[in-house]
Amino acid sequence: MKKSLLTLLAAVLTLFSCSVSQNTVAQKSSDLDNTAIEKSMIKALEWQEAHPIFAIHPTDWTAGAYYTGVARAHKTTKNMMYMAALKNQAVWNNWQTYKRIYHADDVAISYSYLYVAMNEKRRNFADLEPTKKFLDEHLYEDNNWKSGKNPGHEGKSILWWWCDALFMAPPVINLYAKQSKQPKYLDTMHKYYMETYNRLYDKEENLFARDMRFVWQGTDKDNKEPNGKKIFWSRGNGWVIGGLALLLDDMPKDYEHRDFYVNLYKEMAAKLLSIQSEDGLWRTSLLSPESYNHGEVSGSGFHTFAIAWGINNGLIDKKHTQAIKKAWNALAACQHEDGRVGWVQNIGASPEPASADSWQNFGTGAFLMAGSEVLKLK
Repeated sequence: MKKSLLTLLAAVLTLFSCSVSQNTVAQKSSDLDNTAIEKSMIKALEWQEAHPIFAIHPTDWTAGAYYTGVARAHKTTKNMMYMAALKNQAVWNNWQTYKRIYHADDVAISYSYLYVAMNEKRRNFADLEPTKKFLDEHLYEDNNWKSGKNPGHEGKSILWWWCDALFMAPPVINLYAKQSKQPKYLDTMHKYYMETYNRLYDKEENLFARDMRFVWQGTDKDNKEPNGKKIFWSRGNGWVIGGLALLLDDMPKDYEHRDFYVNLYKEMAAKLLSIQSEDGLWRTSLLSPESYNHGEVSGSGFHTFAIAWGINNGLIDKKHTQAIKKAWNALAACQHEDGRVGWVQNIGASPEPASADSWQNFGTGAFLMAGSEVLKLK
């Protein structure tokens, strides 16, 4: 009994101390030191490369998100360490996707392959044939999700039935269309994106439900937070708005549907800015911050990246720069001295707690993505 009380007390003190640390960040100057930012990004890269982790395979979505962050870090800084990491993992993976052709998650790794192919000067270094094979089957052949044979509670009756998918596949498809000069892929991407948008986007809240379990039907069976609000997962919405920034960065300026993505991006960014917590970080449950009253790095990292990208590209008023600088300072405070990025909610599909010692490679990816755009802020 005494041991369990001591364990509980230690846990409470840990949460309290981390909460104090995060609140202290909000009180610090929001000025940024770009040299310090670059150092913290490299430390995160070095630690993550030395401590590989994945959910099911080195080519799965967790690695896809991480190496997307590495690619964005290289795009901004041109530091060769990032490109070395990108090329090493691509060769080790033999440029392969993961095996579930129907699943958007399993092509996320190809963002990094495409980035290498478009930035490596040596001819025929990259092999994009596995990516093309995946996309051709994923987009143009039938599967159980497209046919709606087993929808279940999550609503698995469309290709991208969960909001995370809007980060995993669309930026890859968009980049492949650009690299291959084949706009048909972009048009097909838009078709499936609209299916997900029409099903999961809440036009009252300007946020995405994670899947059909969290879409309100106006009945007593609707899932809701203890405060009565709808459940909107921070990382889930981070996947979407982070994916939107990636899409818009490479989408042709004259693409016929570009305005749809610009408007969606602006709506989500305005909502996220309005609910940013005082310490700079977003909570895992966006409309119920009291459910887990601490900042979370993966969702916050994607939000920071996306909004900073919007400021840097003229889609968001520069008056919000201070809010994003505060967000970065709060993210940086969640990094350990050895480079590990803590306060990352573990793999999941809804709001859950995090801790100073919870880390994942996709959290590092979000951290690198955030830094890559924060470095450009004026």
